[in-house]
Amino acid sequence: MNKEVIILVAEDDEGHAGLIHKNLARAGIANEIRHFRDGQEISDFLFREGGGPHRQSGKAYVLLLDIRMPRLDGTKVLERVKADPELRKIPVIMITTTDDPREVAHCHALGCSNYITKPVEYDAFVNAIRQLGLFLSVVQVPQVNGEH
Repeated sequence: MNKEVIILVAEDDEGHAGLIHKNLARAGIANEIRHFRDGQEISDFLFREGGGPHRQSGKAYVLLLDIRMPRLDGTKVLERVKADPELRKIPVIMITTTDDPREVAHCHALGCSNYITKPVEYDAFVNAIRQLGLFLSVVQVPQVNGEH
């Protein structure tokens, strides 16, 4: 994967965030990974709101977005990102514990790039993250510019 691409992980479960981080590293992904603990944190970062860190122009991002998060739901974050003319370029991969076909269809309709179900079974989850690492190693990610 292009070293310039920053992986944004919006995941409120510290254990799942740790597994994602560890298994991306095991898959050979050495990119910077930034962790956000809820939907509001990632939204503030992307839209340059609030007092926390904000995204930078000219950087390429991939967002791994949990659906069920406190303060702001992942589907609301996805909807907001995909409605923005500049941020809509960011690939968004939804990560959740449900495989409800209606939720999957809803996320795809909103514009997510992919959808990964967090298996309850540890080995399957590890395998899914490794496959994600392989996917990230070959995709081309556009830079996000603009002063939105």
